[in-house]
Amino acid sequence: MTYTIKDVAKITGLSIFTIRFYDKEGLLPFVSRNKSGIREFTESDINQIKTICCLKNTGMQIKDIKKYIDFCMEGASTIDSRKKLFLEHRNKIINQINALTENLKLIDLKLEIYTSPNAVEIINEQIRIVNDEKRENCLPSRYTQITPSPSL
Repeated sequence: MTYTIKDVAKITGLSIFTIRFYDKEGLLPFVSRNKSGIREFTESDINQIKTICCLKNTGMQIKDIKKYIDFCMEGASTIDSRKKLFLEHRNKIINQINALTENLKLIDLKLEIYTSPNAVEIINEQIRIVNDEKRENCLPSRYTQITPSPSL
């Protein structure tokens, strides 16, 4: 069974424009064309496009994806090169995940403060510390403290 570019767009979630762009960039050398010059995709082609999407979605640059596709087109003799490329990319992803995890911890800490019943007091204390630090270093402070509203 073969698929049209429209079918592939629907299956992969890519736009037809993106698929054509990938083809123009040399990422789809495995896609065949019929006698009329129209692209015809197979299941294997779609699976390779899904791999391209995975690599793109995890931050791999087009030039490196092209390098991977070129390795694939050269056959089994490039397994070590593919493995090296994927290990390097995997390490970049792990570093990104670790950085995101650290950022998420800070966001969670801030949310914990902002949802605390003592949020105003905590923020005012933080501002007091910042203002003291600025004053000790002869720097102006631009922070404003909030006066807690009286309880009703």
